[in-house]
Amino acid sequence: MKSTKKILALVLLTFFVLASLAGCGQQAPNGTNPPEKTAVTQTERTVVDMAGRSVKIPAEIKSIATFGSIGVLNAFVETLGEGSKIVNEGTASFTKSERWNKYQYLFAPQLKNAPVLQDANGEIVMEKVLQMKPDLCLVMTKEMAEQLAAQGQNVIYLSWAKQEDVKACITLLGEVLNKQDVAKDYLAYFDKIVAKAQDLTKNLKEADKKKVVYGNPITYSQPHIIAEWWIKTAGGISVTDNGRTTETLTYTLEDLLKWSPDVMLLSDVALKKDVLADKRYADISAVKNGQIYTVPGVSHIWGNRTTEQPLTILWTMNKLYPNIMTTEELGKEISYFYSHFFKYNLSDEQIKEIIGS
Repeated sequence: MKSTKKILALVLLTFFVLASLAGCGQQAPNGTNPPEKTAVTQTERTVVDMAGRSVKIPAEIKSIATFGSIGVLNAFVETLGEGSKIVNEGTASFTKSERWNKYQYLFAPQLKNAPVLQDANGEIVMEKVLQMKPDLCLVMTKEMAEQLAAQGQNVIYLSWAKQEDVKACITLLGEVLNKQDVAKDYLAYFDKIVAKAQDLTKNLKEADKKKVVYGNPITYSQPHIIAEWWIKTAGGISVTDNGRTTETLTYTLEDLLKWSPDVMLLSDVALKKDVLADKRYADISAVKNGQIYTVPGVSHIWGNRTTEQPLTILWTMNKLYPNIMTTEELGKEISYFYSHFFKYNLSDEQIKEIIGS
């Protein structure tokens, strides 16, 4: 009996000692109970933009303001499926265009009647920006980046000087908008279409390639050097491709008559009427043969810098060599592009209108 009591006493003593030690182990060095562990939520992150600037941005971007090259920037955002986050309307230079009204409001309907953040001269109306407080500002000039950053705005600068810069732009925005997978998907699509065009046109003899002029033949101007790239990629010969490095090129009526391009690709639909009405152009091959087309403008003008440029290549191929790129195949690619990236399903009528006659 005594032996049993001793064993029981020993067990109880051991229990109290262990309990005491456990209690001590749970105390902080100062004898107070440690705070409970809580989950850490990231509220901001840092990215490096294309000017080499380290920019702190919210972990999740809910609102985006675009400045300057609004058409280009909106197309970037919409390609990543985030068009609903754009909070400002375009300036008058954009909204006066029927193209803008027709498609921008389909991809991002909230833009209609949204605040305009630049005045008629393109200057930022900072008071409106500060009132709006967008999570992110997108620009394509360093001057605008500095102005907005000086007022405490989160600004990402994008640069698209060379044709391949589109890849760096979309990759950076994919990181900024947490859409890295979509950005990679777009880059793969871009490369696939370029490779497809090169394969389809590789057997064209130099003598059979169509000579092309893009831009405004009334003012004798080619507005964007990138057109030299997409015309060549589509299997054409750009008559303005003289190895220049300047963004725009001007020429003369004499140049145009001497070149006598097989195809005219116009930057604005109103130009066709002017070209046909000018008797000086009557002997140009494109005019004689009725090969005058207006480059589509959907999210942005396809002939300028836009994420839609893979479609520009295919559309140009269709106009130059319809036996190589059929209208049916082009229509399927257009439908896929906007439904897959922009998350918008174009109707057959809309696709037909985009392709043009």
